[in-house]
Amino acid sequence: MGNYLSVGNAGFAAALRGTYVDKTGLICFMNSRLGTKSKLVCVSRPRRFGKSFAAQMLCAYYDKSCDSMSLFDGLEISRNPNFKEHLNRYHVIYLDITLFLSRALNKRSIVRNIDHAVMTEVQETFGGAEGSDLAETLVRAAKSSGEKFIMIIDEWDAIFREAKEDSGLQKEYLDWLRGLFKSSWTDDIFAAVYMTGILPIKKYGTQSAVSDFREYTMTQPEPLERFVGFTEEEVRDLCGSSSLAFEEIQRWYDGYVLGNGTHIYSPQSVIEALQRGRIGNYWTQSETYESLKFYIEMNEDGLKEAIIQMLGGAHIKIDVATFQNDMKTIRNRDDVLTLLIHLGYLAYDIDQKSVYIPNEEVREEFVRAVTTGRHTEIARLIQNSERLLEATLNLDEETVAATIEEAHAAGTAPTFYNNEQALRSVIRIAYLCCIDEYLRIDELPSGHGYADVVFLPKKNSVRPLLLIELKWNKTDQGAISQIRNHNYPQVLKDYGGSILLVGINYDAKDKKHTCSIETYDLNG
Repeated sequence: MGNYLSVGNAGFAAALRGTYVDKTGLICFMNSRLGTKSKLVCVSRPRRFGKSFAAQMLCAYYDKSCDSMSLFDGLEISRNPNFKEHLNRYHVIYLDITLFLSRALNKRSIVRNIDHAVMTEVQETFGGAEGSDLAETLVRAAKSSGEKFIMIIDEWDAIFREAKEDSGLQKEYLDWLRGLFKSSWTDDIFAAVYMTGILPIKKYGTQSAVSDFREYTMTQPEPLERFVGFTEEEVRDLCGSSSLAFEEIQRWYDGYVLGNGTHIYSPQSVIEALQRGRIGNYWTQSETYESLKFYIEMNEDGLKEAIIQMLGGAHIKIDVATFQNDMKTIRNRDDVLTLLIHLGYLAYDIDQKSVYIPNEEVREEFVRAVTTGRHTEIARLIQNSERLLEATLNLDEETVAATIEEAHAAGTAPTFYNNEQALRSVIRIAYLCCIDEYLRIDELPSGHGYADVVFLPKKNSVRPLLLIELKWNKTDQGAISQIRNHNYPQVLKDYGGSILLVGINYDAKDKKHTCSIETYDLNG
């Protein structure tokens, strides 16, 4: 077995010895692409979402230098009638670009290093396959042997992430990829190519630099959405043998909703939580939050306001098409937000063409980033949320109104603040600290309408339930009256704890908030 050609199945065998979730259905997809014009596949997804596991699985299945029959026995692919047709039948080249980067004494030589290292192994294996570069060597080897290669490139975009300022090196790398995958030799050399990365393939204008690849990204994953991470069904199965309930995992890690309504979870986060028996921030801690902090502190118009709205739970409309698929060519707010989608810090609703913070784990990382960064007004907003919660619990109506006023002034663009939906967004932000002890429910159905915002205390919390009704150009007392007249609290009768009714009104003419707070007795 070689370092790059015929690497065997050791990586996949090691994965099977741990907590393994069956993703071998991806092999069926790749088998359907073998030898076709759709044989070049690039799958991009955030770090720690199982990219390398998938690459190692494909190596184990296709590599003819090993026998992987027993490894796949009982897995999804083994039930496919064509399972054995392609099992261990190909010469496989496996490249981990991060490995080359870590070993390079000079990053500027990395492309030449890759080409020379793989070419040498191919020439050693196929006598007489001499060529001036890897592409020529591969076409000679394929024609002399009558066998095509499968190439698997893991972390294909590492050069764009690690050397994001070196446009010369990036161009050299893209030219090398074009020489392999966009030439008259490509069909002669490859039965299939599978590339993984965080970023989609670099664009120039509107065109991909290596345009023959079929790409499956965080903004367009279909039909591979179930292979992006763990599905809800898979997480439920994992929780069956854990001390953690699925509902706890769901509350903290759910939120990436891809094509066809498929809910996806970060494998890193779920596995760590289940093995440790404790909910925690595991995915984001696998890399410094400085990368997030750098991008959200960019001085792009509307970025600060978008971050504030998303921290409050809002979805923000964006155009993902302008993003050039690199970490340097950032031209506007939407480019920043699109990059954060591919990094996993934001989720994308393809139907609504909007972006949002996916879950509490990532939201916590955003809070850390803004409270330690240069957006001091956002940091102050978050800090004031603690004062707002205490004022609410103490029935201090004037302080509540004044603090919401401050949240409005600091966190919302004037053009946005024009209806009750906008007010609801400000309320989400103003009560941001509630995420520690409360579960927020927007528009809770009551049978006689919808309660605007409900903060339900989490398990073991001694806090009272907060039922908040919002009004626009009316009165705060009118909000309280609506809660009582529509009997909103009755939907919460099984809660069993104390309830605070909070009515908040905004007068657009005076630009003032007012607040009324009352206690409510479910038995009264």
